[in-house]
Amino acid sequence: MGNELGPRGWLTAAGNSSLGEFLRARRDRLTPAQAGLPPGPVRRVPGLRREEVALLAGVSTDYYVHLERGREMHPSPEVVGALARALRLDAAATDHLHRLAAASRVRPEEITEEVAPQLASLLDQMQAVPALVVTADQAVLAANTLARALFADFEAVDHMARMVFLDPVADGFFVDWLAAAAGVVRNLRAASTVVPSRVEHVVGVLSVRSEEFARLWAEHEVEPCTRVVRRFRHGAVGELELDQESFAVSSDPGQYLWTYSTAPDAHRGDGLPLLSTLASDLGSVGLS
Repeated sequence: MGNELGPRGWLTAAGNSSLGEFLRARRDRLTPAQAGLPPGPVRRVPGLRREEVALLAGVSTDYYVHLERGREMHPSPEVVGALARALRLDAAATDHLHRLAAASRVRPEEITEEVAPQLASLLDQMQAVPALVVTADQAVLAANTLARALFADFEAVDHMARMVFLDPVADGFFVDWLAAAAGVVRNLRAASTVVPSRVEHVVGVLSVRSEEFARLWAEHEVEPCTRVVRRFRHGAVGELELDQESFAVSSDPGQYLWTYSTAPDAHRGDGLPLLSTLASDLGSVGLS
């Protein structure tokens, strides 16, 4: 399999997300009952009408139509907040909407793809937990030996989205594959206003090769990766339940440290010690 999603083969392109697309998608998914409106006459679509969103947000219908059609690209923060409330967006989706509205005025981040020596050394010293350095668009820049042991069943530890959607091992490795897949997509959506060209390339490759990715992407769900419990079914170790956490690398914006650990008071078996034994046979930190 070609490494279309490896950390170094990126295309340069315009940003993938648009304000109008996001507004339409979220409007289509919100029913009148959810928005606190009467159902009214027979509806051709299950979601809200444009005029209903405009009414709830306190803007004119013409102005809202212009937003959806891309004729108005600079709504004020107050209008964006009103739209978020009208569409019942959660905190992550509201932040995403603000970023979309400001996208033309904010320069996208440029990600450094080299892992700083200090961070590489930290990875090397993290012998009790699997740890990765991952970009905002989920390219894996470095992995410690325990992380390589955790994902040893995969073809390569190179890009989390590729691993989840394109590697045949993933369906059996993730106990709840759909939850893992949806998490990847929501995280990519959150990154689409930060590194738009990189996310567009990922989305382009995965949309062509995975119908499930295309379906999930079309839902416009947004949630940056922070903390989640993941259950894995490892070929050599068996089932593992680990806390995945993401920490921003402040010295290199766009890079994140992902760790997989067990809570001190958790009773989750002896999977990590067994994984440590497996890791002793694997290579050193970093990707070749």
